Amino acid sequence: MTSARSSATSTISTLLGQTSLDDHGEILRAADKALKKSKTDTEAQHVKLVALLKLDRFDDALHVLGQGGEKLKERARLEWAYALYKAGKPEEAAEIAKDATERGLQHVEAQATYRAENFVRASTVYQQLSSDQVQAKNEEADLRINSGAVDAQLEWAGLGPSTRSKKPRREDLDAFETAYNAACGSIPRGELGQGEVLLRRAKDLCNALEDLSETDKQAELLPIAVQHVYVLARQGRLDEAEKLASSIPIQEIPDPSTRYIAQINSLASRPKSNPFLTHRLFNSAPTFSRTDQLFQYQQSIIRQDSFAIDLDSLKHEGVAAATARKINSQSLPSLQYSLNPLSILNVAARARSESGKTALKQIVPLLEKRPNDLGLILTIVQLYVLTGNLGSATQLLEKFLSKLEQSGNDSHLDARFAPGLVGTLVSLYVSQGQRSHLRTELAKAASYWRKRTKESSPSFTQPVHALKAAGSALLESSISGDLSLAKAIFSDVHAQDADDRYSTAGLVASLTFESPSEITATQLDALTPVERLVTSIDASALEAAGVARVSAPTSTNTKRAAPEAKAPRPKKMKKSRIPKDYDPNKTADPERWLPMKDRSYYRPKGKKGKQRQAQLMQGGIVAEETSRPATPGGEGSRPGATVAGGGTGGVIGGGGGAGAGQAKKKKKGKGGKW
Repeated sequence: MTSARSSATSTISTLLGQTSLDDHGEILRAADKALKKSKTDTEAQHVKLVALLKLDRFDDALHVLGQGGEKLKERARLEWAYALYKAGKPEEAAEIAKDATERGLQHVEAQATYRAENFVRASTVYQQLSSDQVQAKNEEADLRINSGAVDAQLEWAGLGPSTRSKKPRREDLDAFETAYNAACGSIPRGELGQGEVLLRRAKDLCNALEDLSETDKQAELLPIAVQHVYVLARQGRLDEAEKLASSIPIQEIPDPSTRYIAQINSLASRPKSNPFLTHRLFNSAPTFSRTDQLFQYQQSIIRQDSFAIDLDSLKHEGVAAATARKINSQSLPSLQYSLNPLSILNVAARARSESGKTALKQIVPLLEKRPNDLGLILTIVQLYVLTGNLGSATQLLEKFLSKLEQSGNDSHLDARFAPGLVGTLVSLYVSQGQRSHLRTELAKAASYWRKRTKESSPSFTQPVHALKAAGSALLESSISGDLSLAKAIFSDVHAQDADDRYSTAGLVASLTFESPSEITATQLDALTPVERLVTSIDASALEAAGVARVSAPTSTNTKRAAPEAKAPRPKKMKKSRIPKDYDPNKTADPERWLPMKDRSYYRPKGKKGKQRQAQLMQGGIVAEETSRPATPGGEGSRPGATVAGGGTGGVIGGGGGAGAGQAKKKKKGKGGKW
């Protein structure tokens, strides 16, 4: 058996010696000849495997590995993992290369975990590779580029705290690939201006390369331009986005996924377009290869775009049914970034794209069917806010969060204290001036996440921004317990990142109240000096602008008097309301709105008129023959009402006093009071 293997090895070595190392087809044919003589020759199988990988025949390579069995797989572990990765099976490839000490396998694991969207693990592997000494040419540059790509994907996946750095480093600006990755990391953080600057930098660096042909340069510049269109559209600069999108030769983009994204961005940059034509163009998606698939967050956004275009095309029933099926198939409440937007689209479809009170009438009843639908709750809260009903919005969100808190379920509690939900409730409190409620809510959220961090695995990422907000709000409180919690929060955050100035300032501020002796010189030196903070402030200019200053006891008050209020301009009356005999030169009668008998200059004529006027006067003489009581039980009468003598002189009755005229006349001398 040994002699046969040696003979076969000698044969394959002889055959390979007769060919060029770059001619992989010839190497493959030589390996096949050797395998005809000995099908179990591991050496020949390995050579054939490498040749197939060089020829990009990855399925055939996996077939050879299957024929070779465990012996070949153990010998060619690197090739096995690489073949799985290139065949579109990144999860299996990552499992094969996991915890390997061989540097090549570590690279495969990093690439496979990146493609499998396990970005945290990919970042860890690249950090390990970067910490060791490089062993291949250009490996250091490749590691920097790939690490930047992983950081960008962490930002897009909502795992920003796991990134190595939030700001572009100086070395990131030296190559167009690293500048492009830094731009892609800035965009999901909302730093669109910085992202645009970095994209322009990447474009300039690419154009300046001398070792790239014009064709290669164009291939590298196209993805940069596609990303630039997205940034311009996000900034609302739709005219510029449309102009740039129209200049991109979309069909020349070699990567199918990038070509499809370019097509979508081009459609989105058109502010006014035919929705039915947009629908047809949007759904003309290319066929993606197994190794060129969209990431989950990209698929989620495209799915949302698809439903939005369907709504513009008046396909309300279809969108409502499709989104409802997806929502009902999931466990609610959910924090999936791909699920909650579907609830919003479902609501829009049911309300037929209406908003305000009209939409509320249609969607509030849905709460009975989906009481734990987070997207539905937030949509109703938003509609309440848009209609000015902040009280109902706050009450609805408080009730929902209280229900989640009382459930005791871990997933429900994670949703209850999700930073976005807490931030929404805090914003409602701020808009209504409820500072105490705000601090209470942030304190509860901070306590929960600190406890959750201690109980979870080391890979758990706590919401640092939410903790910072809670600590800052608690510093404004005068309650000792709130200040102690603020100190604990900033101590934890500062321990994770001692270079973070925000957490350092918060820690110093909290220690000032609790224990000033614990403040270190290093912490104080990390803060911006007061002199630097006030260098741009001109005290004299502020004083001249009207800032009130405390005067000495013997001096006179130097405050400037408030300017006199200007008289309002008289309103111009419409012609239709001006009387025919109106004279603008005459002063209008100020009592013209009163009945004639109530005007001060009214003088009755005749004996009866003067007598009636005397009766209407307060304290006037009342003739007995005209006095009569209100009828008890009559419609509108009220018991205890007086008819005359010191009152207004009229008959008092409720609702018009219809019973007053039904009373019979009393005999002379028998009247008076009822």
